[in-house]
Amino acid sequence: MGVSGVIFEPQPIQQHQRYLGELLVEKGKITLEQLHKALSIQKKSGGRIGWILVSLGWISRIDFFQSLAEHYRLPFYTFDKIDSLINSNKSTTKSLSYKKVIQYHVLPISKDHRNITILTDYPNNQDTIDFVKKRYKVINVEQLVVTDLDFLTSVQKIYGSIILDDSIQGLLYRNPNESAASVFTKKQVIVLGIFILFMLFWFYYHAFSFFAFIFTIWQVVFLVSVSFKTFLSIIGAFSEKRESISKREIDSLKDEDLPIYTILVPAYNESKVLPKLIQALKNLNYPPQKLDILLLLEENDPTTLEAAKRARPPGNWKIILIPDAIPKTKPKACNYGVFFSRGKYLTIYDAEDIPEPDQLKKALIAFNKNDSSYLCFQAALNYYNKDYNLITRLFTLEYSYWFDYLLPGLNRMKMPIPLGGTSNHFRKDYLIKLGAWDPFNVTEDADLGIRACAHSLKVGILDSTTNEEANSNYINWIRQRSRWIKGYIQTALVFNRSPIRLLKTIGLKNWISFQLFISGTPLLFIINPLVWSIFIYWIVSQSKLFDQFFPELLGYLALFNLLFGNFLGIYLNMMSVFKRKVYRLLPYSLLNPFYWLFFHSIAAYKAVWQIFTRPFHWEKTTHGISTNNKI
Repeated sequence: MGVSGVIFEPQPIQQHQRYLGELLVEKGKITLEQLHKALSIQKKSGGRIGWILVSLGWISRIDFFQSLAEHYRLPFYTFDKIDSLINSNKSTTKSLSYKKVIQYHVLPISKDHRNITILTDYPNNQDTIDFVKKRYKVINVEQLVVTDLDFLTSVQKIYGSIILDDSIQGLLYRNPNESAASVFTKKQVIVLGIFILFMLFWFYYHAFSFFAFIFTIWQVVFLVSVSFKTFLSIIGAFSEKRESISKREIDSLKDEDLPIYTILVPAYNESKVLPKLIQALKNLNYPPQKLDILLLLEENDPTTLEAAKRARPPGNWKIILIPDAIPKTKPKACNYGVFFSRGKYLTIYDAEDIPEPDQLKKALIAFNKNDSSYLCFQAALNYYNKDYNLITRLFTLEYSYWFDYLLPGLNRMKMPIPLGGTSNHFRKDYLIKLGAWDPFNVTEDADLGIRACAHSLKVGILDSTTNEEANSNYINWIRQRSRWIKGYIQTALVFNRSPIRLLKTIGLKNWISFQLFISGTPLLFIINPLVWSIFIYWIVSQSKLFDQFFPELLGYLALFNLLFGNFLGIYLNMMSVFKRKVYRLLPYSLLNPFYWLFFHSIAAYKAVWQIFTRPFHWEKTTHGISTNNKI
């Protein structure tokens, strides 16, 4: 991954120059009252006065950069002039790597043996000038000022294909064994073929023992999986308070000490929910001039682009158009966005998210309180439309159980944590070293959590919640869940390419946890309807057909799983109502077996089909369906 952009403060102005704020007041771009308020914010939080004004929406981006150029007595260039300059000086423009261009905010235009002309959106920065002089061995640097958006567009025009290639192939180039670009390796195909051939021979020569073995495996997988999740949930229930961050800790943070924080917002066909997200991010308890918000849109999605423009996001937002390329996935868009990010820390929010206002500060405190081996802290996810219909109620129970009990249990046991797709807060330097997201994995979050463990990095649980819109449509729910399960299958295939090596790398405890969670979850959903079908057939027909396949001990185990296993599934869902105090959802936990059978299992079969037919296809979830948007 690329090196992040760095924020540079302009050097002190020359003698007899007017301060930028005075110039803006004189030009009528802001009022004196607005200047005083901005100066007060600057004194408390730090940052550049002009950028504070832009972030608050008190001055337009174009007015700020035009005034900034006038302030430094430098020429200001609009994009049409930039475009002609770039086209006529391609050899000089491409003489610098895009990583340095983004890092130093500099595009070289022309040069001779003594002078060089550059485009920049951070004029008069001494670090940039020193770098250019040393790199090109010149004496004078002539600066042409452009807006940050025009600078970004120019970088994309010149280096877009290279950045896109790194976004897609970066992890594959770095470590092909960790990339899902190949669904099955040659070794896996051979092993799978031998296994299927062996099972066919077994079935042909001794069907009774074959079915007895299969039934035994089904029952053991079910028992171990449910028991393991129950154990983790109990551990998670007792460890909840250990993860809390107090209001006193949050209040102790000084705004002037806060780092730049990047927020990636990948969105595709999300025109309905963007205004709500913009308002939610405005409500974050973080200095706006220190937020670097990148809205990542696909270039062939004009509807969302127009909606974003109509919503008029604050000046700390940038819209980045992702070039249309396969795979067309969220992780590819996020990888592309990381190249342009400026923050020391980074998080992702989906377009329908409403994070708690203090979430960013809680993440910083979590990083500061723990050792330096933490890659990420995952906030909990829950739903603001939980009472919309039956599906949203069942979905809320599942998410509450998962984020409030199961993941804290994994965290307490120091086992690998599969990340959620949003509200995961990263140390960006670690994320880059790890290779960022796998653009070929459609559940990139879970993959990254496991990859972190394989590289001796930790994932923690953050005491904060982001509210989302629960999927309220059955077909839409199946699309979303089949993608998640397909991603679990991809992740299981990737990390089981060398299972013994993985065992040696992460240890027995983590290896077992990975197999039960990532490999075992799709298997559990797949066998669930088969087990229920046999049981229902036996109840209805009173047939003795299956008796010969069920030794007495196996029969008791099957009955135990049916009764006690499903009871535990219901009980775990019942647990989920207590932390959130949503007791009205308690009766719906009784529908957990129904939820597994007619939701998860159907999605799992679709996922298996697609792993062979459309492994990298991103099943887009439609948002904005629910009309009940109350939190």
